[in-house]
Amino acid sequence: MVEAGMTTSRINDPRTPPSTPAVGCDVVTVPARQGLEAVDILRRGPGDAVGPVLHDDGGGTLGFLVPPGTAAAWDVPGSTCTGTDGRGLTLAPRPPVEGSDWLLPPGEADLATDPAVLRRALGEAARTIEAADSCR
Repeated sequence: MVEAGMTTSRINDPRTPPSTPAVGCDVVTVPARQGLEAVDILRRGPGDAVGPVLHDDGGGTLGFLVPPGTAAAWDVPGSTCTGTDGRGLTLAPRPPVEGSDWLLPPGEADLATDPAVLRRALGEAARTIEAADSCR
């Protein structure tokens, strides 16, 4: 960024705290209803089983941050996993995706959700939703 003849780097950008690391991660996106149920399941589990989670208000989805490389083997129906191709994300107080907010912000959660644990939670969430819907 250039202002008044000065060049500043991203590290000196006041909107990005220098203590905020750039990390590589992939993002698993699911419908909000299933994602919220999965967050509940993960938070009831042992330890800190859930990492940062984004909520896309307009699209009705949740995005779980998972370790890099997860996208290559992700095959859970009803969800998508997008890789960052080594670009990494800056986990700052502001969400890295425009039009979204943190449901679980960095600092209040692990750096990423374990993909195997997330896979199980999403499956349990889908079964729970299916059972609830069949009772109507």
